[in-house]
Amino acid sequence: MELKLDGVTKTYPNGVKALQNITLTIPRGMFGLLGPNGAGKSSLMRSLATLQEVDSGTMTFDGIDIRREKDRLREVLGFLPQDFGVYPKVSAWDMLDHLAQLKGLSKRAERHDAVKALLTRTNLWDQRDRRLGGYSGGMKQRFGIAQALLGNPKLIIVDEPTAGLDPAERFRFHNLLADISEGVVVLLSTHIVGDVADLCQNMAIMAQGKVVTSGHPLELMKSLSGRIWKKFVTTAELETLSKSLTIIAVRRVAGQQLAHVLADSQPDSTFEPVSPDLEDVYFQALTTAQKAA
Repeated sequence: MELKLDGVTKTYPNGVKALQNITLTIPRGMFGLLGPNGAGKSSLMRSLATLQEVDSGTMTFDGIDIRREKDRLREVLGFLPQDFGVYPKVSAWDMLDHLAQLKGLSKRAERHDAVKALLTRTNLWDQRDRRLGGYSGGMKQRFGIAQALLGNPKLIIVDEPTAGLDPAERFRFHNLLADISEGVVVLLSTHIVGDVADLCQNMAIMAQGKVVTSGHPLELMKSLSGRIWKKFVTTAELETLSKSLTIIAVRRVAGQQLAHVLADSQPDSTFEPVSPDLEDVYFQALTTAQKAA
């Protein structure tokens, strides 16, 4: 079971090239699609969820041609979009029961068993009679996952699921995503590097509608070993350094600016070596893509 994309392109009527020759193989488990806002992630998610057409390329999942067999894909798809709306005056139980009927669970006893199991799995059973409008952001996202899991989907797409969540809710949501990724394909789209670092065995980075790098997070970090250097700098020093070195990121540490530089050898004795993390991979990929544009 895998999701395969080959040469997928999409240009909107206003001329924006949202997807440019996207080619990826996404295996079972959690796959992270990382990129800044406007990189094309949501366009790709909507295309995979059969909510919009692409211009060219092939998309297949477990023997299903997504472009030609949309109904077959929808039978095995669970989707949590970036903007998941709820009816604020409806309880979680009633809403999920209604969605289960739309999903085809027509037998009352069978449907209620499924709804109870999903609310329990997402830790919302005790809040089942509460109106959705009174749910916290994290609870709404967990309810979103519950509806995405209706019908035991084999492909689950979640688009920016932890944006706006506090650390405790984000931790709970991470545990839930890790649990549901066993035995299915979960595609996690996010601009939060920590989500991918914590959850994903495989990943890709998108920028300007293109895949700029992909692979196993640990292998991508290893590829930068011995090539990342750091130094605390003033604003004036930063401007000077940027003329001669490739600065991939500037972070704030205790009120000071810490520059991370990509170089095959130590720029000078004032720089210290860095053990690369996934943020270094991310910013290096974006810097390279920007230079190539």
